[in-house]
Amino acid sequence: MRTSILVLAAVVAASLAAPAALLQEGESSPYDVVDNWMKPFAGAGFAWGSHPGVTAESPDRIFVIQRGEFRLPDPVPPGFAGFVGSIGLNALRPEEGQRVYQNSIFVVDGDGNMTEAWTQWDSLFEGTNGPHKIRINPHDPDRKVWVVNETKHVIYAFSNDGSELVMTLGEEGVGGDDETHFGRPQDIAFKPDGSMFVADGLDNSRIVKLDAEGNYLTHWGEKGNGRGQFDGVHAVATDSRGNIYVADRNNDRVQVFNETTRSAWYHPNISPIGTWPDFDFPNDIYVSGYDVWVADNQPVKMVKLDVNGNRIDGWGMDGDGPGQYSELHQFSVDSEGNVYAADNILGRTQKFVPKAGASSIRLMKAPDTGP
Repeated sequence: MRTSILVLAAVVAASLAAPAALLQEGESSPYDVVDNWMKPFAGAGFAWGSHPGVTAESPDRIFVIQRGEFRLPDPVPPGFAGFVGSIGLNALRPEEGQRVYQNSIFVVDGDGNMTEAWTQWDSLFEGTNGPHKIRINPHDPDRKVWVVNETKHVIYAFSNDGSELVMTLGEEGVGGDDETHFGRPQDIAFKPDGSMFVADGLDNSRIVKLDAEGNYLTHWGEKGNGRGQFDGVHAVATDSRGNIYVADRNNDRVQVFNETTRSAWYHPNISPIGTWPDFDFPNDIYVSGYDVWVADNQPVKMVKLDVNGNRIDGWGMDGDGPGQYSELHQFSVDSEGNVYAADNILGRTQKFVPKAGASSIRLMKAPDTGP
């Protein structure tokens, strides 16, 4: 009996740690892009800046962040299609004077029309790289809107209507690696009880857990490429089974931890349960049910895995045409299964709808909201 148990444990461990099978080349997407979905709204002489983040609260209220608007050259080169990537400019790397800190947080409806502009908060990003990611905790009845400001080492929580800044995690403009400071945080994820995990981040190499009021609980990780070490913690996601998924970007992998199993490995409540290699600059993670989706880059592609790290689907998205990306930085799924994805370099957010007849197995499911 003991031998059988040991053999079973070895098989499970191997399935969690083994390199995942590579995607088949040429796999087609099960989605259609909505042509020219988001309608330009910038004033004359301006265009959207870099789009690092998007989150869909509902099919008719989609939050988008941008790293300030982009001042266009005069005259505008031919071929301009509302976003600077269409004329060969890099929205992420504007030249001096091209970035203007306006409309950093805005909302569009399901048809891509801008319905809200939170210009009252533009000053928070003045002189920075702009907002980095945007999230809404699906378990939060108040639907607070969380925006990461990596340059100032903080994460803001706004009321759902944008009228109030209700919480700031970290100390604005002060980086650090203690219990009350971050070092260029990149992302945030939530548990049903309101506690939070912060991907902290580029200066630091750790995951920090906070309670629902933002008080420090614990952290784990350090710089390196070993088990439980990180280099460029860029995304964090959770599931209903107590798993925490971390995009260890500069190590080209995703690491998975479980909080419910007691372990003496690093912290009494955190256990490493998987290392998924063979990524190329993973930027974002989305988990629904037993499906894990990763926005991989260099080249850009969407990758679907099961919770054991086996690659089961995916398709290429690299390029600058409709439905393509130079850098897919964050994506979101609404309750109807529509997908929204933000391009950090081309400077646009696109909407995707399931193709007619597409198998539901290949589609992203609506966000989990329980237990």
